[in-house]
Parts: sequence; C-alpha cells; structure tokens
Amino acid sequence: VQLQASGGGLVQAGGSLRLSCAPSGRTYSSHVMGWFRQVPGKERDFVAAIRWGTGMTYYADSVKGRFTISRDSAKNTMYLQMNTVKPDDSAVYYCARAKGYSTIWRDYDYWGQGTLVTVSS
Repeated sequence: VQLQASGGGLVQAGGSLRLSCAPSGRTYSSHVMGWFRQVPGKERDFVAAIRWGTGMTYYADSVKGRFTISRDSAKNTMYLQMNTVKPDDSAVYYCARAKGYSTIWRDYDYWGQGTLVTVSS
C-alpha cells in the first residue's frame, strides 16, 4: 500500500490549506487513517485521525477547532482542512494508516511521503 499526500505549500498566518491523502489500495472500514506532522529534530506528532468506517474523528488539542479531518470513501481519499493556521503549524505533514486508533506514530504501518506546510507570520 502506498499513500500519496499532497496539498502542502506556503500560506500566511490566519489562512487556510487543504491536504489530501490517497492510498493506492482499498481502505477498509476497520482502518484508521491519520495525519501526523514533524519538524526537524523533533518526534512525529499526532494531528488528527478518522475511523474509515464510522467517520469518527480525533484531534490533537493544538489543532482542535481549527483543523478538520474527513474522508471521501467513494474516492478513497482523506483530507485535512487547515484553517486559521499559525506559524507553529509549519511542518512536514504525513498521512498514515493503522489497524486501530492510536496517537502514536509507531502504531501506524503505512505512510505517505510527506508534504511540507510553511506558515509565514
């Protein structure tokens, strides 16, 4: 399974950006898809996750109320709508797939290549 993340770029603080993630294989209802982010020298941090079957969502406190994770099952694609972005949101964003819900990156078994988000102040 390969995950293709896209949509990163340069955005001004307060602006919006939408990331997409398209797995190459089928995503089953039991899967959980997630977004993580990483800055140089730091651990990969949990951002948000969604249960593919039910659509139940989970968020890190730092993005709650600003970011929205969603999925389009027909297109087999996951999204991360990022609103009111801050400079601290700058990072490489990765999408990943897991067998169950977790905020720990090691529990995810398939990863995309990452897409860079840079928020200017």
